[in-house]
Amino acid sequence: MYTRSWRPVSAEDAVGTPSFVSDHGLWSPEQLAAAERIEADLTHLDLVRLVFPDPHGLARSKTLTADAFRSVLRNGMNFSPGPFLFDTGHAIAVDFLGEPGLGVEEIAGAGNFILVPDPLTFQTLPGTEPRTAWVIGDEYLRDGTPHPLSSRAVLRELDAAYTRRGYSAVVGLEVEWYLTRRLDDAPGHEGNGFGLQGSAPRVTPLNAGYQFNLDARYDSVAHITDPLALHLSALGLPLRSMEHESGPGQVESTFSPMSALDTADAMLLFRTTTKRWCAQRGHHASFMSQPRLPAFDPSGWHLHQSVRDNATGRNLFAAEGPAGGPSAEAKAYADGLLDYSRELFLLSVPTVNGYRRLDARHALAPTRIDWSVEDRTVMLRMVGGGTGAHIENRSAEPCANPYLAIAAQLFAGLKGLEGLDGATGRRPGPAGTAAQFVPQSLGESLAAFRAGRADQLLGRPLTTCLTKLKESELRRYDTWRATTGTGDGQVTDWEQREYFEAY
Repeated sequence: MYTRSWRPVSAEDAVGTPSFVSDHGLWSPEQLAAAERIEADLTHLDLVRLVFPDPHGLARSKTLTADAFRSVLRNGMNFSPGPFLFDTGHAIAVDFLGEPGLGVEEIAGAGNFILVPDPLTFQTLPGTEPRTAWVIGDEYLRDGTPHPLSSRAVLRELDAAYTRRGYSAVVGLEVEWYLTRRLDDAPGHEGNGFGLQGSAPRVTPLNAGYQFNLDARYDSVAHITDPLALHLSALGLPLRSMEHESGPGQVESTFSPMSALDTADAMLLFRTTTKRWCAQRGHHASFMSQPRLPAFDPSGWHLHQSVRDNATGRNLFAAEGPAGGPSAEAKAYADGLLDYSRELFLLSVPTVNGYRRLDARHALAPTRIDWSVEDRTVMLRMVGGGTGAHIENRSAEPCANPYLAIAAQLFAGLKGLEGLDGATGRRPGPAGTAAQFVPQSLGESLAAFRAGRADQLLGRPLTTCLTKLKESELRRYDTWRATTGTGDGQVTDWEQREYFEAY
């Protein structure tokens, strides 16, 4: 059989810039060595999925042939900035045709950026046919500087800030999510458009719920979650447990502690893989905090964190001596988290729906800005002792951008450590004061974000971009409520359409 030999004249439209990585010195020796191993093994692959996290924490990707990826690996690839411009409902929130107001010249006119694969994140997806790999990319401007709208770059810089002080952040994931069975294959496209989400998937729960950790309840989800657990482990993710939570078909997944960047990368891969795995088996996984389904309980994301001294390997949060309790460093770190809590809260709870969980009517909701050794109604819990001592922040929703949510914690905690001499483990206010409670709505959180010090962490361009994205989301929600006359007391159909499928 004769096959014509096609000869492309140029790959310029796909490739960022020839020798982009080497020209700008973007990789460490470890990344260079990993790239060489990848190049040697590409003949055993068919496709490579090149991914990056958008500001919402959703994975955006292009699927490349292995041959095309061979060039992209060291040269980068042109990507549209669209994922920086759309809010959660795909409405254009940033005016790229005029003056975007972000201070990023390349956004004007929706100019491309260059996405460079990080070789250290490259991995084969087990059981795929065609044979497919996944790799996370880093966003760059054409001059080789990190893109100011890159959430992964924000976390990289926080990692570097800890290293400069001789520290390493250690982070653990505890994530709740919902597993349901799809009732049909309808794509939900009717009525869809820019800023208009169609119908959410029609689903049914797998059990009645409300028997916490009951073994029989887990049996009802095990036909999906058990093979999923093996699949996640085959990906190298340090999964510790799959547990049945309270709600109907509500699952909690926990992971062993990792470095901050590894934790965020793991969360991105975990959520994306879990949704894909379940969808291929006629089910639907959602990380939306509170779906609009009967008797569903809100889901949360508990972020466990500690700090290690690189020189000694000591956990800074472990108190010395027989008295035990939180160390001075743990209290200082907690001081930082409390000090920045309201103005950075948007990064942990970024959706309209996420605030449903933070209503005081939920008995275990982390509604108070405080810390305690055991109280689950406060934002921060001091957990464990000795080498395992750490702080658990219970406020985040499971669909938050993991890079920004983790970066917010590390930034605020580091500020607390830097002020260690004056740290007292103080409380933010007397019981019952309004200032003691976490924000109760996206509007309240957004106002604190605008007025606060977020640009110290994110830089002005990303702070402005996130503000515009959230303003657009909130504006569309408020307009829908005003148009339909719907109150704000219960989860709305707008929220179900906006978040249940995408997240």
